[in-house]
Amino acid sequence: MARGGTMTSFGFPPFTRAVKMLMIANAAVFLAMLLLRLTAPMVEPYAATFLYLHPPAVVHGQLWQLVTYAFLHGGVMHLLFNMLGLWMFGSQFETDFGTRRFWEFYFWCVLGAGLTTIAVGALGLFAYKLAPIPLFGIMAQIWNASTLGASGGVYGLLIAFGILNGDRQVYIFPFPIAIKARYIVAIWLFISFVNAFSGTNGVAEFAHLGGAFFGWIYLRFVPRYGLQTAASESAFGVRNRYYKWKRRRAAKKFEVYMRKNKSDVYFDEHGNYRGSATLRSVEKMGSSSSQISVTVPSSGNLIQ
Repeated sequence: MARGGTMTSFGFPPFTRAVKMLMIANAAVFLAMLLLRLTAPMVEPYAATFLYLHPPAVVHGQLWQLVTYAFLHGGVMHLLFNMLGLWMFGSQFETDFGTRRFWEFYFWCVLGAGLTTIAVGALGLFAYKLAPIPLFGIMAQIWNASTLGASGGVYGLLIAFGILNGDRQVYIFPFPIAIKARYIVAIWLFISFVNAFSGTNGVAEFAHLGGAFFGWIYLRFVPRYGLQTAASESAFGVRNRYYKWKRRRAAKKFEVYMRKNKSDVYFDEHGNYRGSATLRSVEKMGSSSSQISVTVPSSGNLIQ
C-alpha cells in the first residue's frame, strides 16, 4: 500500500480523470439547480425534496437519495470548499490506487456518510423519547433535517490521505509552518466531532464523521484489490462450491446404483471417478504395510 514520505510539496496536485469528472458534475448540478430556482421557483422545492437526503424518505424507499445528495450544494462557498478538498485529497488517492478504486472508495464513503446520518437520527429520535436530554435532542434533529453536499466523500478521502500519507509535510494557509498530514487530519476530525454535538452551526457534521469512519473501514478491512473483485471472487467461490456439492451428490447416487447392480465403483471426496472400490481398498492396504501382497484374480498382477 502506497504511503507518502516526509517530502514537502509546494505544487498543486494534478487534475486526475475521476476527480475532474466529479468536479464538472457537481458544478453542472449546482448551476442547474440555480437556473431552476431562478426560472421555475415552484419546481425547485420538489427537486430538492426528491434529491436531498431526507432520512424518513430513504427509509420509505427513496434510496437514490443516498447518492444524489452528494451532488447538491447549498451555496457557492459550500461547493468551492468541497471541490477544493476533493481535488487536494482525491487526486492523491486516484494517483496511488487508480481510477476504478477511486470511484469505489468515494461512493463507499458517500453511502457510509448517508447511512450514518440516518442511523444517528433514528437513534436520537428513539433515545430522546426515553430520556429527553440535549445530547439525544441534537441527534434527533437530524431525522427531520435535509443533508446535502459532497463532504462525506471528501472526509473519506481526507482520512485516507492521513493514513496513507501521514508523514507528508503540508502547509496550511496563511501559516508558514509545515505540519504532518496525520496531525492536520486529526485536528480536522476533532473539530468536526466537537461541532457535531454542539448542534448550532447547521453543518452535517455526523455525515462528515460517517464518511471518515467508512473510509477507515475500507482501508482497514477491504482487500487491496477492492470490493468489486472481492465480490466477484466470492460469487465464483459460491458457484464452485455448489457445483462440487452437486458432483459429490451425483457420485454417491451412482455408487448406490452400481452396488445394486453388483458392480463397485469409487469416487473421491471431490466426486471424481477413481476406479474400482476393491482396487482402492487394496491400495490402502498396500500403503499401510509394504509386507502385504494381494493377488487380484481379474488381472493376475501383484500389488504391493
